[in-house]
Formats: sequence, C-alpha cells, structure tokens
Amino acid sequence: MIVLGIILLIIGIVADIGILTTLGIILLVIGAILAIMGGMGRAVGGRRHYY
Repeated sequence: MIVLGIILLIIGIVADIGILTTLGIILLVIGAILAIMGGMGRAVGGRRHYY
C-alpha cells in the first residue's frame, strides 16, 4: 500500500493531476499507520504484518 501511494503521488505530481496526488497521500498515510501498528505486534484486520 505504501508503494502504491508513492507511485500515485509521483504520477499525480508529474502529470499535474490533483486527485492522484490526493489519493497517493491518503494511501501513503494509511499504509504507514498499518505498518506501524503491525510492527507493534497489534493485529489489524486479522493480519499481524503489513508489508
């Protein structure tokens, strides 16, 4: 999810498409939160690790 967020963010900035930039930022933040919670050993959505 983090990688997809970075890809969408880069495409949105290069192509000057605001919605892709916004989606990229949202996916990046959600991916980071899930990775941090998974790293703490807390199961989120039935999964312990998010890569």
